[in-house]
Order: sequence, then C-alpha cells, then structure tokens
Amino acid sequence: MRHRLKDVAERAGVSVKTVSNVVNGHLHVRPDTRARVEEAIAELNYRPNLSARHLRKGRTGVIALAVPELDIPYFAELARHVVTVAAEHGWTVLIDQTGGRCDQERVLAPGITDHLIDGLILSPSALTAADLAGLDGTPMVLLGERVEHCPADRVVIDNVAAAREITSHLIQSGRRRIAAVGAQRTDEGASARLRLAGYRDALRAAGLGYDQALVASASAWHRADGAAAMRGLLTSGVRPDAVFCFNDTLALGALRALHEAGLRVPEDVAVAGFDDIEDGRFATPTLSTVAPDKEQVARLAIRLLANRLGGDPTVPARELRAPYRLEFRESTRTR
Repeated sequence: MRHRLKDVAERAGVSVKTVSNVVNGHLHVRPDTRARVEEAIAELNYRPNLSARHLRKGRTGVIALAVPELDIPYFAELARHVVTVAAEHGWTVLIDQTGGRCDQERVLAPGITDHLIDGLILSPSALTAADLAGLDGTPMVLLGERVEHCPADRVVIDNVAAAREITSHLIQSGRRRIAAVGAQRTDEGASARLRLAGYRDALRAAGLGYDQALVASASAWHRADGAAAMRGLLTSGVRPDAVFCFNDTLALGALRALHEAGLRVPEDVAVAGFDDIEDGRFATPTLSTVAPDKEQVARLAIRLLANRLGGDPTVPARELRAPYRLEFRESTRTR
C-alpha cells in the first residue's frame, strides 16, 4: 500500500501542509513538529510521489545524456555517475548515442521533442557555436571543450595541462623519444588538439624537439586503433622509448602491439593513457594515466542543469572546471 501525505499527517497529528513543508525542506517548522513528521514518515515508509510533483511544476522528471559512443569505457563510466547523481534530484536519465554526427547532435540540442525531457547533458563532437546560437528550448549543459563561446553552460577539464603533466612524467623518468598516439586533424578532434598541445608544451619545456614522425594519428580512439598506430610507429623505423596515448583504450591497444613485437613495458617502452578507465587498472602491466574526476564532472553538470531549471534562464552561461589527478602505475615504472 502506498501511503499519502494525508496518512503521514494523521499519524503525526499535524496538517497536510505541515507534512508538505517538512518533505520539501522548508525551514519554518518547529523542531518537535519536524521530528514527529519524520518519525511518521519512517514508520509508514512514505515516499513522495515524484511524478505528481513534476507534473505540478510542468516537468517530466526526465533528463537526457547524449554521448558520442557508449562503447568507449569513459562515457559508460561517466553515464553511471550521471544516473547516480540525477537520482538524488529525483530525475530519470535517458541515454542516447550520437555517433559524433552533427545531424544527430542537432536533433538532440533543442530537447529531442517538446515536453519529453526537462534538460540535456551533451558531449558534442560535431556541433559548433553557430549551431547552438539562437536555441531557446530545453536547458542544456555541454561536456568538454569542443564548443567554445557558446550560449550553453559547460563542464570541462584542463586537457592541455593534464597532457603536459603526464608527458612531463615520462620525461622525468628518463624517456627522450616520446611518441603521441591519437592525433586527429578533423574539426571534431578538439580533445586531440588540446592533448597534442600539452604534449608539445612538455617537450618544449624539457628542451626536446617535436618530431612529427613520433606522432601517430587515429581517426577513432578504440583499442584496435591504438594497436594499429603503435604497429605503424614500430614498422616505420621509429623506436620510441615511451608513448602517450590520448585515451586509455588507445593505450590498451598499444600495449598489445608492443607485446606482439616482443617489447617490454615499461623497460623498453613506457606507456601512459588518459581517462583512468577500469580496464587500465587490471591490464598487465597496470596503466599509468590521467584520471579526470568523472563523478565531479557528473555533479557539476547536474548542478548547472538544476540551476537552469530552478532559476533565471537568462543568466549568462557558466563554465565549470572539474579536477583531475595523475595515476602512476606499472606501465611507466622502471623500478
């Protein structure tokens, strides 16, 4: 049996309005009254009717998360955090995959269809600021640095600084011929460009020259692409003593290619990645990586969305930066 506010009010000996005030967190309730209501709520195992609450506010209680690829572990792990944090607000999350296609992202940006979702968290690969200009529909939060100077809130991490730090770690371990795997020359490759810039910054700071022959492109960032890029570096005659892969799935592919070539990691070639996916913690050797705080990315995105839904929609767009850390594991340790 699902209990109602009226049942809680009768059990606590107060009005329905008082129970509502306690449930909604209003401050102006006497402590002894609040205690009685909370005790009645616990005894009856009362749960608010979120559907009715959303309907009263003209909302669905549903938000959407759209990412380029669900089979990239970073996005799967991020989606789990978004679902968990959204549940704290009583929200259900629809998850969609855009394939990184501009046409699909354009469909999602206005809010899928009228009244289907209350807000959207989007990790864009193809949209531009011009695509978003003039949109006046569903509140939206963007993830990543793909779209700059846009009218939507954003959550980012400092890709340049993170790439610089992980490359510097390789340099400080005595490596001098450091390859980069994952470069992209398309408009969609914003993260790749930023991570390449950080890589180059670290080389420059250490007095090491930038060698284009040590930079391997990858149109996608899957394990097979990392393995192919690593094999290409090795067969070209380039012999790096370290490699910075622009995400962990590329790094896992690179580890496989190095193993096939009879090279030891990290003794012959050190390997570092980016994203700190769970697979990297169980690889042999375990993978050194940049670890974005995925839970904090989710919390910041949900916070921005909640502010839009509960506040003034004309407030200027905000950019919040999530932290990251470096995880040094077996793939870059020589001792």
